[in-house]
Amino acid sequence: MTDAQAQGVVFNIQKFSVHDGEGIRTLVFLKGCPLRCRWCSNPESQNLHPEHAFNPSRCLTAQVCGRCLNACTSGALSLVDGLIAHDRSKCSECFACVRACPSGAQSVYGETMSVRQVLDKVEEDGVFYHRSGGGMTLSGGEALMQHEFANALLREARKHHINTTIETCGCYPYEHLHEACKHLNKLIFDIKSLDPVQHKKHTGVDNMLILRNFARVCEDFPQLPILARTPVIPGFNDTEDDILAIRESIPRRPNIQYELLGYHRMGQPKYGYLGRQYELEGAKLDEAKMERLKKIAS
Repeated sequence: MTDAQAQGVVFNIQKFSVHDGEGIRTLVFLKGCPLRCRWCSNPESQNLHPEHAFNPSRCLTAQVCGRCLNACTSGALSLVDGLIAHDRSKCSECFACVRACPSGAQSVYGETMSVRQVLDKVEEDGVFYHRSGGGMTLSGGEALMQHEFANALLREARKHHINTTIETCGCYPYEHLHEACKHLNKLIFDIKSLDPVQHKKHTGVDNMLILRNFARVCEDFPQLPILARTPVIPGFNDTEDDILAIRESIPRRPNIQYELLGYHRMGQPKYGYLGRQYELEGAKLDEAKMERLKKIAS
């Protein structure tokens, strides 16, 4: 199989982004992540396989439509007080309800795509990349959970003279990252905390492999532009000591930068669509504190 024929599971392709790399970019979001961050803004990215989602606010109701009820053969959909309800324990994820739904209330996160199909969409905006210095950024989830597909995408993109960036949590065998960096114009690497106990409490895994991979990639690719980032999360890593410790751990080299990302709740509604509970309900990041932390980071 050639790189162009390689397949993976993609859950979103977002055009005209001005974040996550230089210029105007197309973000390709791949399914799968080894972490379970309590604040994750893309909960639909965590599992590798396509997943059913239900947004009741878009439902036309059973009285007006009801097509999904007729399409479901597993008994996962029913009427509760006149409203359509979804029982995930019975759902076979055949997605018949998704195909039957005219409003998008029933949907699926994730589809299998080839490298060629992804790059066809990415290249639609090639004129904007050339003018702005932009290109393609692989994200997730964790793009390198599907490392063979992700690296095939990067190799093929470079053949087409597309600027490439990847944003990563760093939690996987180092060989996967090493291969990716051969084909990158920039690496964005998350460092969430230096405390292994707190890191595991809030993300599900400790940070030892992540920190080891970051140290190795800094040594092995001294010319590669690297942006180390820390998402600042209330109750996890939002103290001056936390940020100062991370800042001091990052090598001070011309090719390495550091920045903070402020906590937000924009992904919270998707937890409901997936039948999950958002764990940081009510959390809020103090703006004045964030400004102080940014000064420390800089």
